[in-house]
Amino acid sequence: MQYRILGRTGVHVSSLVLGAMNFGAIGRTTQDEVTAIVDAALEGGVNLIDTADMYGQGGSEEMVGKAIAGRRDDIVLATKAGMPMGEERNRQGGSRRWLVTALDDSLRRLGVDHVDLYQIHRWDPATGDEETLSALTDLQRAGKIRYFGSSTFPAYRIVQAQWAARDNHLSRYVTEQPSYSILQRGIEAHVLPVTEQYGLGVLAWSPLASGWLSGAIREGRDIATHRSAFMPQRFDLSVPANRARLDAVERLAKVADEAGLTMIQLALGFVTAHPAVTSAITAPARSTTCVPSSPPRTPCSPPTSSTPWTPSLRRASTSPRTRSSTPRPPCSTRRYAAAERPSGPAGGPDAVGQAFLTADRSNSSVIRSEIITPPVSRTAL
Repeated sequence: MQYRILGRTGVHVSSLVLGAMNFGAIGRTTQDEVTAIVDAALEGGVNLIDTADMYGQGGSEEMVGKAIAGRRDDIVLATKAGMPMGEERNRQGGSRRWLVTALDDSLRRLGVDHVDLYQIHRWDPATGDEETLSALTDLQRAGKIRYFGSSTFPAYRIVQAQWAARDNHLSRYVTEQPSYSILQRGIEAHVLPVTEQYGLGVLAWSPLASGWLSGAIREGRDIATHRSAFMPQRFDLSVPANRARLDAVERLAKVADEAGLTMIQLALGFVTAHPAVTSAITAPARSTTCVPSSPPRTPCSPPTSSTPWTPSLRRASTSPRTRSSTPRPPCSTRRYAAAERPSGPAGGPDAVGQAFLTADRSNSSVIRSEIITPPVSRTAL
């Protein structure tokens, strides 16, 4: 596992984050299963856990709290607020009235006295930036949160919030949590250049594209993933966009096979190889999917051993990722050089991503909207 600095906070976080969305009702996981997942993640070197109040209407936070009991200080704990919590109209959004209550509720469910990162789940158009930021700043000064961030904010809203914090002498968002994968790359053109400009840490959610890049969805197979059971419209192959996704998956599968990688290793490597991305959030529903069972390797590196790989904290790298002071062109047009990022240890997603560091991301053909072909050699496709 490689560790990186979360934005400009000085906090070291793992390049993989344990997401807790599937804990409880959504993933139909029991407390014992959640504890096993957390155990496996911590043993694998993961030190950041991300949840939200709306996941299972508080159920996920309760399960996380029980799973981390007695080892809170070893974990960077993140949660989110802002999405509806019940039918009452004021139990949502970014108002001071709701955020103060929502945080107290989250702390109670988690069984802790503070969280390390408190994130606004979605931008609230009904609430001014000054209102939200002043509430978060006061909660930070009260010692209930260490830092706060945003989630799925448009680029212009990230900028507006930074300006509002500066003009009103308030603390600012230090992270952004966008959706990002090989199949959904729209943030490369706008959001990621902004986060780099303002020094925000980026925690990318859905790096497996809702399971499309998990290896379980392939041509000729029935789509029977957990996600497809409750979101069937996203996997209906009669929809042209979904058909395009499957075509892209088949092409990516060939690239992964040639590189000696699984689809999961390919997908995580792509996301974490981007210089603006701090970590990728993985949200397993079973402990066996939490960490890879064998180290990924780059296409030019043959396997060095047949011994199964078992990650542990003792093997973890402690070298933070350094941010270059050299100005860079926009993310959507630059060609990545291997020297821009330190190489990760065998088994980390950074090692996988080295295969893509010299890939040209500017000329990939658009399939549909934000669904873009993978940035690999044209001859490989």
